[in-house]
Amino acid sequence: MEIKFINRSNNSTEIERPPGEALLDFLYHNPFGEKIVLPIAKQKFISKWYGKKMDSPSSKKKIKPFVKSLNIDMTEAQKKISEFESFNDFFYRKLKPGTRKIEEGLVSPGDGKILAFKNVSEVNTFFVKSEKFTLKEFLQDDNLTEKHKNSSMAILRLAPDDYHRYHFPYDGIPSQPEKIEGVYYSVSPISLEKKFTEVFSKNKKEICKLKTKEKGEILIIPVGATMVGSLNATFQPDTLVKKGEEMGYFAFGGSSVVLLFNSNSFELDRDLIENTKNRLETSVKMGEKIGTAIAK
Repeated sequence: MEIKFINRSNNSTEIERPPGEALLDFLYHNPFGEKIVLPIAKQKFISKWYGKKMDSPSSKKKIKPFVKSLNIDMTEAQKKISEFESFNDFFYRKLKPGTRKIEEGLVSPGDGKILAFKNVSEVNTFFVKSEKFTLKEFLQDDNLTEKHKNSSMAILRLAPDDYHRYHFPYDGIPSQPEKIEGVYYSVSPISLEKKFTEVFSKNKKEICKLKTKEKGEILIIPVGATMVGSLNATFQPDTLVKKGEEMGYFAFGGSSVVLLFNSNSFELDRDLIENTKNRLETSVKMGEKIGTAIAK
């Protein structure tokens, strides 16, 4: 399976080569891998065990080969490779101040590749091979489901080589995150093609309600994935935050951040909508505009 996406900086179509591509293909497209190995690989203890390995000082030796193989720009990072204490310390590295510009409107909460849906009901037209996605299964909250049944939805997927801290997409007052325990399916397109509903309904996640001054409630939902040992919030709940302020970080692995918001408050950028309709993700950076605030 070729993972194609649109490079937003030059509007070119590119191909992503994820680490462990052959293993992912085996787990999600091979009958033996899917039925025998995947049920074990998605369990919490596997990701927790590997997460601990990535916290050990001996894991530092993995950093240089990882950076080289994925061509990661380390000039953006606050630390040099030699200064990291473990692979995870490198993985959730901080960037130098000013590395990401915080633009107008609704912005991307992180670096990654994004899918944009004007209405959450359109998700099922993209992931046609998956079982039908329902907001109720995803949110596991009847009141939130009713409130956001006609909301717009953006799904930001962070690959292992991306910057793995996530930030607030708009000014507001965030709630205490509600933790929903679950399993750890991969969020790679290789797995989402067949198991989108299972991934987002059953994976571990946290739901944060960002109360804005004039644009209603934005749900910010970090979702864990295979080999993501933890979701780590770094903000103070019930305190005013500014757009672009850090919200948290993911430990080792791929992961996602889902946004749900009133379509009458924000209009998603047309290029993101069109690329999604063409079944393509779009690469974005943290702080980059993804939607326009609608004047009332």
